[in-house]
Amino acid sequence: MHPFAPFIQILGKGRHGSRSLTQEEARAAFGMILDGQASPEQVGAFLMLIRVREESPEEAAGFVAAVRERIAVPEGIPVPAIDWGSYAGKRRHLPWFLLAARLLAQNGLPVFMHGTEGESGERIYTHAALAALGLSASASLAEAGERLAASGFAFLPLESFAPGLKRLMQLRELLGLRSPVHSVARMLNPLGAPLSVHGIFHRGYERIHQQAAILLREPGVVVFKGEGGEAEINPEMGAEVLVSRGAVAGGFDLPPLLERRQLKPERLDPAHLRAVWEGEVGDVYGEAAVIATVGCVLQARGMAAGRDEALALARAWWAAR
Repeated sequence: MHPFAPFIQILGKGRHGSRSLTQEEARAAFGMILDGQASPEQVGAFLMLIRVREESPEEAAGFVAAVRERIAVPEGIPVPAIDWGSYAGKRRHLPWFLLAARLLAQNGLPVFMHGTEGESGERIYTHAALAALGLSASASLAEAGERLAASGFAFLPLESFAPGLKRLMQLRELLGLRSPVHSVARMLNPLGAPLSVHGIFHRGYERIHQQAAILLREPGVVVFKGEGGEAEINPEMGAEVLVSRGAVAGGFDLPPLLERRQLKPERLDPAHLRAVWEGEVGDVYGEAAVIATVGCVLQARGMAAGRDEALALARAWWAAR
């Protein structure tokens, strides 16, 4: 029997014979996949068997551990205050979370952002939107560390530090479905930031992220259903925010910041982000999204006693930018 086959057997023995993988089994299985020790057929079967019933927190934690073991972080890289995954892209609104990250960095909370571009031509991905803000992606972890030290913000494409995971992510176009790798990428926190910010699209995955973080003893994770699947609070909807600190789970609710819905833009022009940042134009929705997102992060970090105090601080930072 092929060494990888037992993992497929565990997952695929049918309604009464199958079970989820333990955290250690998941770590071992995903490690074999990343090391090229499973055939393409086995990889496809494995990912889709997981997809049918969704990954468990133990499986997600094991997958994350396997990827982290294969990331070579150079010595001397500064530890950012915030880790921020960006993998969904935006379709209905601009990526206002970029301004939120910039505002946090400007106020002494360095942000390490990582992500990748998808195949959809209808979405704006972070890598492309950075240019409108006069920023560019780093080419390596070492370069990202230099930019964190110099400016407090760095964006690094997934393929620059976890190419095996990027290749697995690209299977979505072949298989037609998302797989656990899209959650794993958001959870990586490769530089060990004390707070990792996760935005998810499918409701219910918040608890998988939270419980996986507890299993991994992450110092701090905040996760919520974000606009378009990115880590951005929708100010028209609010959010249920889950938080974990080590082995402790918590959370808080964010009611809508805007009382009425705003008209969605007819087209998304990333240059508008810079114009709003520089105060050349206003944007009711965009500014509210930035303030709500920054307030959420501040509350999760314990830098404010509650929502009102967090929003007040976020508004003050925005006014002084």
